[in-house]
Amino acid sequence: MPAIVLVGAQWGDEGKGKATDALGAEADYVVKFNGGNNAGHTVVVDGEKYALHLLPSGILTPGCTPVIGNGVVIDLAVLFEEIDGLTARGIDCSKLLISANAHLIPSYNRTLDKTVERFLGKRKIGTTGRGIGPTYADKMSRVGIRVQDLFDENILRQKIEGALDAKNHLLVKVFNRRAITVDEVFEELISYADRLRPMVTDTGKTLVDALDRGEMVLFEGGQATLLDVDHGNYPFVTSSNATSGGACTGSGVPPTRIDRVIAVAKAYATRVGEGPFPTELHDEWGDRLRDVGGEFGTTTGRPRRCGWYDAPISRYAARINGVTDFVLTKLDVLTGIERIPVCVAYEVDGERHEEMPMTETGFHHAKPIYEYFDGWTEDISAARTFDDLPKAAQVYVSALEAISGQRISAVGVGPSREQTVVRHSLLPE
Repeated sequence: MPAIVLVGAQWGDEGKGKATDALGAEADYVVKFNGGNNAGHTVVVDGEKYALHLLPSGILTPGCTPVIGNGVVIDLAVLFEEIDGLTARGIDCSKLLISANAHLIPSYNRTLDKTVERFLGKRKIGTTGRGIGPTYADKMSRVGIRVQDLFDENILRQKIEGALDAKNHLLVKVFNRRAITVDEVFEELISYADRLRPMVTDTGKTLVDALDRGEMVLFEGGQATLLDVDHGNYPFVTSSNATSGGACTGSGVPPTRIDRVIAVAKAYATRVGEGPFPTELHDEWGDRLRDVGGEFGTTTGRPRRCGWYDAPISRYAARINGVTDFVLTKLDVLTGIERIPVCVAYEVDGERHEEMPMTETGFHHAKPIYEYFDGWTEDISAARTFDDLPKAAQVYVSALEAISGQRISAVGVGPSREQTVVRHSLLPE
């Protein structure tokens, strides 16, 4: 069975949770390989809505083993709150596995994240304030705290002391905040050790062993391509690699084992936070997409910025990720729009660009060049085959496929798992 990577093709919130959940029905393992509780998936199963933030979507599929890989940063309070909430609703979380090498989000990084973002003022990045960025910074600075450190109290205390030596100077002398004590951080983290211990393992070996046995492993990316710290709209990005390459570094599975890369894109575009957005709408159309599409963050509740579909972004995502298939979501949100604009290229300083500009300055000044497609008024929520869609909807999907750089293999026509038009199998033949 294959190893499949699933990523977002835009700025996140594309509906990866639904796509992962649909594939998860076939998967033996679903792996979260990057990010933390700064993003979320909303999944509807049998009419029940589940908002997941830190746990992989595979947690909702009986028989599937959910895995939190080494590339994830974990807020333990959020982890166990989420587990307890799902358990109370009858979801079995006992199979969850967590990498011993994953990094933990200590309380001082949550404090720093919120404090620094306020200090930046109009230059703010638009973070969620959950300590994600500072924890990844600690990881790269080699002063981070890992899951395995909870099982050696001496090491844990030494690492907290080392981190707070510098961070307390910053909090007290620059931001006029109180110093954080070693004891308060130690006591908070160590309180989770006994409950966490049975979940912790060498997840990289577990996953490679599963592939050797012929089992299916699905890698679920958090955030999305244009939020990738290397390949996104820097500095308005997340702090991890949300592209397909991150699946390998964030899980311990080598690239030679990856069989397919699936990218999820909305039939329009949204983003949360700051940064350039060429097709963003500041009028009644933006309001309509937000209201009809329910475009409010799963984790933060923030209203999402909305705009029309951007083909240069999809082509970029196809190239960066090595996409084999696109999944197009929320086509139903466009129902009732008479003429649907699609960005096919940009104008930058009077020149036409078919691809994303090389520089962020160029992308910031990019103006969308639109082509227009006829809309449809028919309810498409019951469509299950491509022929079930109205002719105008078929033309729209086919046009997006032609200009996006890879085939569109599935189309979402509603929020539930069943409301999907399947054009091609997402599993390798």
